[in-house]
Amino acid sequence: MGENRKEMSFLDHLEVLRWHLIRSSVAILILATVAFLFKNIIFDKLLLAPAKTDFFTYRALCNISKMLGTDGMCINELPFTLQSLGMAEQFSIHIWISITAGIIIAFPYIIWEFWRFISPGLYEKERRNAFWFIIISSLLFFTGVLFGYYVITPLSVNFLGNYSISDMVDKNFKIGSYISIIKTSVLASGLMFELPVIIYFLAKVGLVSPDFLRTYRKHAIVIVLILAAVITPPDVISQIIVTIPIVILYEVSILIASIIYKKQEAAFSKNITKK
Repeated sequence: MGENRKEMSFLDHLEVLRWHLIRSSVAILILATVAFLFKNIIFDKLLLAPAKTDFFTYRALCNISKMLGTDGMCINELPFTLQSLGMAEQFSIHIWISITAGIIIAFPYIIWEFWRFISPGLYEKERRNAFWFIIISSLLFFTGVLFGYYVITPLSVNFLGNYSISDMVDKNFKIGSYISIIKTSVLASGLMFELPVIIYFLAKVGLVSPDFLRTYRKHAIVIVLILAAVITPPDVISQIIVTIPIVILYEVSILIASIIYKKQEAAFSKNITKK
């Protein structure tokens, strides 16, 4: 364990944490500045792409539909336009999207800073796992981001863009509303895919157990279905597409908790035998 960190006071811990947060913020700011300069790529190629019928997901769904002998999943029209109603709205969106992009791109570095903060309180063997912790956490996060962008976002944009309560209502959406859907879908999915990492730490400190996770599996699935209903269009196929990876992540989390508890029980039994 980290002896130096043990001798530190609460204020010393806060000072160390402050510098980790400062370095993470600087990294986010630098990458946000880079993203700000690549406005055309960020907006035209990425954020506004799901508003076009030739988006990758729409084409993939159409190809799958044609393989099944139908064109029911082909998206031929997205009958809405985007508009800016505020003088400073576009500039404000540009700033906040750049910051969001900075956070996403800097995620591995943020995780590394987080690991540096908690590592003095870990055992030497656990500190040697830093590389795998950063790699796995980053892969899960970026996988979630891609899932949110290529799955949840187009499903939501297609459904909401085609939904209408009356033909008399024109669909002229505020650009901020459209961007908000994409940002929420991407970030929520990225964090949601971190579930195995969160369960790992909760199991390490004894807050959750594999038995607890198994007991409340049905409750968790119900919660997942509710979340899927909230963040996706209200059709069965979309909800299933979103639910499947979350359920898989939950089952992986149970496996991780089981491995941790077996190791802890083995270590406890070993200590008892020595005594």
